[in-house]
Amino acid sequence: MSTHQHRIAKIDVHLVSSPVAAGFADATRTVETIGFTVVRITTDQGLEGFGLTYHEVGGEATRSLILHNIAPRIVGRDPLDTEVLWEELFHYLRGVGRKGLTYCALSAVDLALWDLKGKIIGLPLYRLLGGGKTRLPVYASGGWTSYGDDQLVDEMVGMVGEGYSHIKFKVGVDNAQNLTRDLARVSKVREAVGPDIRLLIDANNCWDAGTAIKFADRAKEFDIYLFEEPVLADDIPGLARVRRGTSIPLATGEHEYTKYGARDLILGEAADIIQLDGARAGGMTEMLKIGALTQAWNLKFAPHAMEHMHMHIVSVMPNALFLERLRIFEDVSNKIVRNAPLPKDGFIEIPTGPGHGLELDMDFIAEFDETKVTGRP
Repeated sequence: MSTHQHRIAKIDVHLVSSPVAAGFADATRTVETIGFTVVRITTDQGLEGFGLTYHEVGGEATRSLILHNIAPRIVGRDPLDTEVLWEELFHYLRGVGRKGLTYCALSAVDLALWDLKGKIIGLPLYRLLGGGKTRLPVYASGGWTSYGDDQLVDEMVGMVGEGYSHIKFKVGVDNAQNLTRDLARVSKVREAVGPDIRLLIDANNCWDAGTAIKFADRAKEFDIYLFEEPVLADDIPGLARVRRGTSIPLATGEHEYTKYGARDLILGEAADIIQLDGARAGGMTEMLKIGALTQAWNLKFAPHAMEHMHMHIVSVMPNALFLERLRIFEDVSNKIVRNAPLPKDGFIEIPTGPGHGLELDMDFIAEFDETKVTGRP
């Protein structure tokens, strides 16, 4: 089939989420629901690609923006024109958001177009992009501040038992007002998992720079592999101050958007590990540029969450450390995608099919699509 014959014919958007019964909380917020905005783009030749972004807060607005503003501008267009479409949408949407839901919408659309691109060409995206790695390291992420100490330790030990060599948990207990207990929890986890497991710590924006440096100074004895978002994500000078004040590698970026957000973090000398999220920052089109920027500054690249959307970009980038698997998303993620690759011994194997290599479970999505039903899974 000639590739030029394909034209975008239809865009569908589904909202699927699940309530978080346990009332999970980090240092700065309680998580009430988790879920996905699922974007499906179908061509006039019947091929379908999909992309995901988040549906926790504002998914309804994201869906509306895609259906009422983005879709009319790309229906009838060539799905292979990802650069052209991204640039047009960037300028069309710039007046209604330089960050936030606007870019969640654009990201999901772009990821769906890349899935289509792979299917039209007949290659998995990592091959289309020039990658070769199919077995990718992944770390487990959980350990909420709402956990009791024993619950935290049990979950971390459980992760190690499942084969993970890198595990992440959260600090900032008691509304980020109890460094002593935070350090005790880090100590308990280190003692429980032993010296060979790499510990990643996430403060979720909870401290000022001085407090974060004080914590890091006392926590370094536990051999912390990565210290994430120690201060407000927008406080780039504060992030830089923390980075100068500790030998623990600093990570941030999940709340940044586009190559310009990555540029600001890099020029601000605010991180050793850049964690922008392709489901927010601009999709595959923009993540390729963000990854290139991290290479140019000899920094590490470690996309936030959405491991199934990030598999192929991590395969391609030589400075990419690993994927992140958010434990809280596992159930709904595995229900949305029929053939979602599961971690084994701390690695994920990229599927061999074209595009993302993933198949949506449309029976599940149709049953629990919140735009059609009132119930949730």
